[in-house]
Amino acid sequence: MKITFSKLSGAGNDFIVIDNREGSVHLSTSQIREMCTRRTGIGADGLILIEPSAECAFSMKYYNADGFPGSMCGNGGRCAAYFASTIGIASSPDNGYTFEANSNHYSAWIIGDQTVKLQMLEPKEFRNDITIDGMVCHSLNTGSPHAIIYIHDLANAKVAETGKTIRHRTDIFPEGTNVNFIEITSPESLSIRTFERGVEDETLACGTGAVAAALMSYRLAKISSTTVRVTVKSGDTLQVQFSDNMKELFLIGPAKIIYEGTMSLDRN
Repeated sequence: MKITFSKLSGAGNDFIVIDNREGSVHLSTSQIREMCTRRTGIGADGLILIEPSAECAFSMKYYNADGFPGSMCGNGGRCAAYFASTIGIASSPDNGYTFEANSNHYSAWIIGDQTVKLQMLEPKEFRNDITIDGMVCHSLNTGSPHAIIYIHDLANAKVAETGKTIRHRTDIFPEGTNVNFIEITSPESLSIRTFERGVEDETLACGTGAVAAALMSYRLAKISSTTVRVTVKSGDTLQVQFSDNMKELFLIGPAKIIYEGTMSLDRN
């Protein structure tokens, strides 16, 4: 079985994106995992199927690299909108798309050369000052659950080791969590490294993590601006914009097609 795909990057988060508007692609968990595995497969943080929607321009079905359905992926949503613009899905007059993901509706706009602005859902489940193995964490849900840890030496953070431990603390985070290490760099900027559940490793970027970091930092008065520059592991910068009450929330950053191709899969 041959699968035609595009490989996209959203600030370093990479995704296999497949046009499945005809409904002909049916992938098992093991096949998705095979495609996302680096070196032996295409390699990606996740896989996205673009499918029809009765109410929106398209539906985005997102799977983590482990092959299982994932919660909302901010950079994945931005890449899905950019991909939609390249395959002829009609946009609104302002270059916008409304799409469906996990039974929620999202809006995104192509606002420049390979730049996409995504409106996120209102955050929820704020928790402060959670102590885990002597570390103080904070948490919230921005479409995916995130733990936040502030650090002064981000370059030397033990992201994989510490992230894996906290990610699996289901006594505190019943569904597991993504884990973000944050260094404040100015009143309107921060740097971030993220351990992502489902990938089970550090990724080069995480959109919902960038949003979580900006919102929690503002809530704790560690930054003072409602427009925050977030530098991710890849070196790219995402921008998070939000209203003071956090009810209006946007993630802005680069999205691009890296390459296109086909992959042969065993049927299973």
